[in-house]
Amino acid sequence: MRIAPFFPLLGLAGLLACSQSEPSSVPEASEKLLAVQMLEAPPMESSDELGGTAALVTAQPAASRKLVYHAEVRMKVADVPATNARMDSLTRAAGAYVEEVSENRADEEWRHRMKIRVAPGRFQGLLRGLGRLGTVESQELTTDDVTAQHADVSARLRSKRALEQRYLALLGKASKVSDILEIEESMGKIREDIEATESRLRALNDEVGFSTITLVYYQPLTRPTPDQPVLSFGSRLVESFYSGWQWCIDVLLGLVAAWPLALLLLAAAALLRRWWRRRRARARQH
Repeated sequence: MRIAPFFPLLGLAGLLACSQSEPSSVPEASEKLLAVQMLEAPPMESSDELGGTAALVTAQPAASRKLVYHAEVRMKVADVPATNARMDSLTRAAGAYVEEVSENRADEEWRHRMKIRVAPGRFQGLLRGLGRLGTVESQELTTDDVTAQHADVSARLRSKRALEQRYLALLGKASKVSDILEIEESMGKIREDIEATESRLRALNDEVGFSTITLVYYQPLTRPTPDQPVLSFGSRLVESFYSGWQWCIDVLLGLVAAWPLALLLLAAAALLRRWWRRRRARARQH
């Protein structure tokens, strides 16, 4: 059972009674302030009403549900400029429009990215048309049900607008400057909330009214191979002499770098020679 919405009506009735009857023991400014405080109090909803709203949203038929469709498609094409021309014809035929577009040409590929908005009824048809432009490498489809969110935002907007009308009624009956300033300050806050809620509702309606396709297609590019210069005999002779000299330097540096190995080989040869001499001396003694 809703209780709080009756308090503003009681406050308004009190204001009317005070203006038509003789002054009572309660001052007029106090009654107006009390009415303003009652207006600012959030409405209290019972669990039965909340459950009824949720059941109403759940029981809506599929045709009236608020669905948001998204698709991300990546494909490889043979010619980016030709694909751009075909995309223009395809979007016009589907009644779609391009919201974002970017193009980048690097060393290995030519990439084109675009964000397309299309009516939900032509969403699948446009996707089938895109598949004929090239080789589809990946495709991801998602669907978001925003029925409950849309109903909640709409209900909040109706409540805030009704509250604004009650403030306007109080403002028309206020006589003191302090009361007028207080009511106008509260109305300013309510107006900001209304504009923010309207903006959110417009965004939801735009998402539901136009599905989104994020399309990326690219063309592989091959790097050109430079022609080999034709060298004369003299140039080849000089290059060979330089290569031979460079090889000699590399060998010399390698030998210098291998001095520990050469030292070990010399020590091993000396030990082997001494062992061989001792063996021959023993053989002569026998």
